[in-house]
Amino acid sequence: MPPGPGITKAPIEGVKNLIAVASGKGGVGKTTVAVNLAIALKNLGSAVGLLDADVYGPNVPVMLGTNQQPQAVDERTIIPVEAYGVKMISMGLLNPGDKPLIWRGPMLHSVIQQFLRSVRWGELDYLIVDLPPGTGDVQLTLIQSAAITGAVVVTTPSIVSLADVRKAVEMFRQVSVEILGVVENMSYFACPHCNGRIDVFGHGEGQTMARMFGVPFLGEIEIDPQIRIGGDTGKPVAAFGEDAPGGKSIYAMARAVVDRVQSVNASATAPVVQIL
Repeated sequence: MPPGPGITKAPIEGVKNLIAVASGKGGVGKTTVAVNLAIALKNLGSAVGLLDADVYGPNVPVMLGTNQQPQAVDERTIIPVEAYGVKMISMGLLNPGDKPLIWRGPMLHSVIQQFLRSVRWGELDYLIVDLPPGTGDVQLTLIQSAAITGAVVVTTPSIVSLADVRKAVEMFRQVSVEILGVVENMSYFACPHCNGRIDVFGHGEGQTMARMFGVPFLGEIEIDPQIRIGGDTGKPVAAFGEDAPGGKSIYAMARAVVDRVQSVNASATAPVVQIL
């Protein structure tokens, strides 16, 4: 559904690029990609924020190893938490523990608006938004409320995941949000014993899907135990640099995102040439 009349799509103050990280289904490692992308971009020299918009399953605080609560300066100003040099806000910091949130659409709309407009993000090169899986209320609120630079769609090589990727891509296309590209997570396992490559969930389907939709393929992220351990222990692999186990594919993906954002921005500002 495209933005309706009277709906503000102004940029977030101080934020140069807003990047949505999305997936058609859960369990593909979308939050892992979002967290490591944010840290990699920071380590590559950018000022980065991370908005955890997965209100029902806010895992970003766990993956960043923090339970610090954000501070409210007043009713309209929230100071985000900082971890690994990345500014972050999450419902997981405001509603810690196992108590579930049972919210309807208007409540979700309100909290996402607050995270976008009331958090003092400062000057950021990138604000990464970790969306919940699917194509629901949170996605529509973000699309209707903020000027999005583009979306990164995360999948795995399995056919089941790719069926849902189609829905995510089509959703962004229907509302005229640029697809920055597709990331294939859990792409392959590099065997430490035989030095061979094992395609646990299949291979190449993410690239095939990107080709099918005419969007860039941003890279493959390998299956590495350190990526999983890093997320479980609050020590993301991207924080340890490009040469850390599992780091190369993540930093390659981050550089591809930077290149794609620069290309999108250049196209948006290019003068229109009229042929008479």
